[in-house]
Amino acid sequence: MKKEEKLRKNKEYREVYKKGKSMANKLLIICFMKNYKKENRIGFTVSKKVGKSVVRNRVRRILKENYRLNYGKIKKGYNIVFIAKSNSNKSSFKEIKSAMLHLLRKNKLLM
Repeated sequence: MKKEEKLRKNKEYREVYKKGKSMANKLLIICFMKNYKKENRIGFTVSKKVGKSVVRNRVRRILKENYRLNYGKIKKGYNIVFIAKSNSNKSSFKEIKSAMLHLLRKNKLLM
């Protein structure tokens, strides 16, 4: 993922939370809003409720890899934030992948 494709500042995350739409399932929450650019800007949030740093980083790596694998299927022009819920720490790669695709499909973000 390129540097320009990432949400970096706290202000950017807060804007997506405040102005964007959100939806949740068992493992993840998605918040998104249009950014009127040619590329998506993506962010991942994993709170301390998920577990210690090793567990949080594992969940974050799984989320990033799932996004990378499905990058071509996702519509462009959005700021997207994925938030991991506390029970995502016990989930497998496949379960998180299906949860992510479910949320993208429900919000019509897949092509």
